[in-house]
Amino acid sequence: MSWRRLWAMMLKEFIQLRRDRLTFAMMVGIPIMQLLMFGYAINTDPKHLNTVLVVYDQGRLTRSLAQALQNSGYFQIVNNDANAQVAADMLANGEAQFVLTIPANFERDLIRGGYPSLLLEADAADPAATGNAIASLQSLIQSALRHDLNGALGYLAPPTHSFELRIHRLYNPEGITQYNIVPGLMGVILTMTMIMMTALGITREVEQGTMENLLATPIKPLEVMIGKIAPYILIGYVQVAVILLMARILFNVPFVGSLGLLLFSVMVFIFANLTIGITISSTVRNQTQAMQMSFFFLLPSILLSGFMFPFRGMPHWAQIIGEVLPNTHFLRLVRGIMLKGNGWQEAWPHLLPLCVFILVVLLIGIKKFRKTLD
Repeated sequence: MSWRRLWAMMLKEFIQLRRDRLTFAMMVGIPIMQLLMFGYAINTDPKHLNTVLVVYDQGRLTRSLAQALQNSGYFQIVNNDANAQVAADMLANGEAQFVLTIPANFERDLIRGGYPSLLLEADAADPAATGNAIASLQSLIQSALRHDLNGALGYLAPPTHSFELRIHRLYNPEGITQYNIVPGLMGVILTMTMIMMTALGITREVEQGTMENLLATPIKPLEVMIGKIAPYILIGYVQVAVILLMARILFNVPFVGSLGLLLFSVMVFIFANLTIGITISSTVRNQTQAMQMSFFFLLPSILLSGFMFPFRGMPHWAQIIGEVLPNTHFLRLVRGIMLKGNGWQEAWPHLLPLCVFILVVLLIGIKKFRKTLD
């Protein structure tokens, strides 16, 4: 072995890496992204969860209960004067995680020893997002009135249970993890396959020389992009059909919404992913770079979308990034349709960001592709 030749070979590799700036950036950027997301963004104990109060008794004890919820850190009251219909809509839309209903004459019945009941409704579609908050609630509610139940009312203070807390876990009463994970897998699988397959499309043609045949035709960049996208839409629907069948047969995941709305949402989501793939393939020079760019986008799409970890548990800056990602909105769509029975009214707030994302990325992709053709 010649150390001189070995050193020359190593020097050549370093020079090649320096010239391939995208690969070098990915080698440094991906570990940094993983450290930042796992170190700062991931939180399995979400707090400050949006809570709505439906209050039919505006007494002193009611105010103490509301303040105790706010001070616990788990609950953030976003509406303290809602009616039952508004609260139900906020749960269905995902705007609220909990609804606490305080019945009429709660304070009077409590003082008279009538053992009144409080109703807590929780959006349990994602059991991990509500588990710790619900576990802390029983002791929190009982201790919330400790300073109010004194003197003549001391006989009602803990450890005496002076009222009942009823908890209704909506959309997933048994807390089955598969009900949350399996619908979410639809978005993850479509993201992985659509972006990777499309990102390698134009890049493969450039490397194999078949792009020259396209350059010899009068075809326009938009026509090339649509022609590359269209076949993958059918592939995406085949994947969705397989996932839905397995979700029903193997895991008994309920489907209470509209199949037509779900299929329309899938089409919009597939378009969003395919435009990303086309844009990536128009930017890079080879298939290796296309795979690296795809992984660079897939990592935050999985970790910051609410698929693996509760979305509300992430810091504000991570939630802002997550709101830009198509997978975040699609997960809310598919879980809302399958588990909650959401309709068009609840779906549009998530379909609209997807359409805007498609338009912006498609314009970028067309501009990049035109430069590639030149």
